[in-house]
Amino acid sequence: MQAQPAADGRPPADPPPAPAGPAGPHLGPIPITATGVLIVVALVGSLLYLAYAFTVRDASQIPLLASGAVVLGIVFGAIAIVGARATWRSSVQGRDARAFGHAIIGGLAALAAAAAFAAAIILFLLRQTPAV
Repeated sequence: MQAQPAADGRPPADPPPAPAGPAGPHLGPIPITATGVLIVVALVGSLLYLAYAFTVRDASQIPLLASGAVVLGIVFGAIAIVGARATWRSSVQGRDARAFGHAIIGGLAALAAAAAFAAAIILFLLRQTPAV
């Protein structure tokens, strides 16, 4: 059955599209993706590794802390990249407040990555310093 034109001759308006439901699993408003799960697992794993490295009390403690800082820097770098991508996608969709939030989170992750890499460099230099 076709809709009849309006009395003034205009074609009938199309019904508004139904709102699309969330695609895939969500944790509240946050979609659960493979990338997100991998980043969370890597972040928790690297923090647990650093916690273990703090408890070691022998000559291998500094190399363990340095390698943990490198992994933590890589994880925060990945979070910063995901934040930059999310910022761009939100801004293209016209969600300026969400884009600003993504930019803040991504920027803080980039700063944390830089701090972790700086700590790793310092720890590697300490490891190479001869004992006096």
